[in-house]
Amino acid sequence: MPGRAAGMCGMIALEKRPQPSRLWALATPLLAVLLTMIAGGLLFALLGKDPFAAIRTIFWDPLFDPQFSGYSRPQLLVKAGPLILIAIGLSFGFRAGVWNIGAEGQYIVGALSGAAVGLALYPYDGWIVFPAMVLAGLAGGIAWAMIPAILRAYFKTNEILVSLLLVYVAENLLASMAVGPLRNPEGGGFPGSRNLAQWSGSANPELIAGTGMHWGVVAAFIAVIAAYVLLARHMFGFHVRLAGQAPRAAGFAGVDPARLIILCLGISGGLAGLAGLFEVTGPAGQIGIDFNVGYGFTAIIVAFLGRLNPIGILLAGLLMALTYIGGELASFMLDIPMAAIQAFQGMLLFFLLAVDLLVNFRIRIKRREIAP
Repeated sequence: MPGRAAGMCGMIALEKRPQPSRLWALATPLLAVLLTMIAGGLLFALLGKDPFAAIRTIFWDPLFDPQFSGYSRPQLLVKAGPLILIAIGLSFGFRAGVWNIGAEGQYIVGALSGAAVGLALYPYDGWIVFPAMVLAGLAGGIAWAMIPAILRAYFKTNEILVSLLLVYVAENLLASMAVGPLRNPEGGGFPGSRNLAQWSGSANPELIAGTGMHWGVVAAFIAVIAAYVLLARHMFGFHVRLAGQAPRAAGFAGVDPARLIILCLGISGGLAGLAGLFEVTGPAGQIGIDFNVGYGFTAIIVAFLGRLNPIGILLAGLLMALTYIGGELASFMLDIPMAAIQAFQGMLLFFLLAVDLLVNFRIRIKRREIAP
């Protein structure tokens, strides 16, 4: 029988780049957003909704539709403030290879600590009350972050597991405080503290009318500037980058791993605690069972979407805040389930991690001969 001719087939392979691609490092967040819109549109279509109307409602209407923009634009800064503040703190650890996944718990404990100080001083409304609450919120977040920090630095435990499990401890602590020591004695037995936003001593009001700018947003902008200076101009930033990129070289350079772990987790915990304090004294207004809304977890997406760069985190925080506001609007106007909106937000991190592969690898199609 005559022999069969040999054939050719293509095989997709990943080829390691000599150096990470700076072009793809900048392009992958944009590509991830585009892929999220496409996949999200398909998800909304499967739910029987108009995908184009849904995407427009999420990304366009909150900013440019006169019917909604008057309310939505100020909310952009309100939602973005805590996301940016927490993500900036997380970026230090992530750059150094220290994985704090429990910022949600530090956010809760910071809010509880600050609120406890304010409520202890009630009804005194002197100027010292709010600064004291800010310091307590900062200290609470740092203290909660020190648990995984010390365990990782000196006992070699996994900070991912410890910090994540502490979130559930913090949530139970929040629930017990809302119905226990911090409950409003004039609230008729309902869970929740006094309304801190309506008491002048502890209030975190809008600083410029109609903008949504409060002290938490100011702190977020200051954190962006400070992080940029630290990472780009300070020896601490060099140590952070070196520890993340070349841990062995960091050891030879004299970087103390335990000290770096404690500092990175302390910064992220402190900023998360501040975010919780500014939220409980402003937009949320009080300690309640449902006070936490997932900012600590969403900030992880913001940090990576912003490439762990302070300016990138600022832009990513605004974008994620837009999906919060637009998602609520789409849920109300188009009857899209909130679970679908949350899945849409989660797609951002999924696609970012997927396309991030292109930063370090090339996709090659290799041909090989098939034997007859």
